[in-house]
Amino acid sequence: QMELEALRSIYEGDLCFRELSPVSFQYRIGESGDPKAFLIEVSWPETYPQTAPVISMDAFFNNTISSAIKQSILDKLMVEVEANLGTAMTYTLFEYAKDNKEVLMENQPVNTVTSVSNSISIGTPDVPTSKKKEKKEHLSKTQKRKLADKTDNKGELPRGWNWVDVIK
Repeated sequence: QMELEALRSIYEGDLCFRELSPVSFQYRIGESGDPKAFLIEVSWPETYPQTAPVISMDAFFNNTISSAIKQSILDKLMVEVEANLGTAMTYTLFEYAKDNKEVLMENQPVNTVTSVSNSISIGTPDVPTSKKKEKKEHLSKTQKRKLADKTDNKGELPRGWNWVDVIK
């Protein structure tokens, strides 16, 4: 169990590391609060390291990560496992995941969702005001006529006629 001692000394004081049991370990890749952080659990079967460790991403911590992403991370980790069979590799696996975090999580949708909603919330203050302005401006008859000229024959405004303000 030299590997166990090594892991304990390497990750001593590392808050990302958790020893669940002498043969089972968790490591959090990424800061807490990072939407792309994830947690890997590595467990050693009796025949480890001659056989592969069991790598799991079933931790509740990962519940926002899509199963496809989890699977692709596990697949990539298994490639590392196969390259390191017969050697103590838990540290190697954790470090591989840390070094490749961005790549492993690049398709994780969490991030895009948050950034999109942020930009929407930044934009919202302008939207109502520009709409109000438009209403005021279009009150006079001449302006209404001008507006009618913009429309197509059916009297419908072309799609996007009022988008300019929002985009700016």
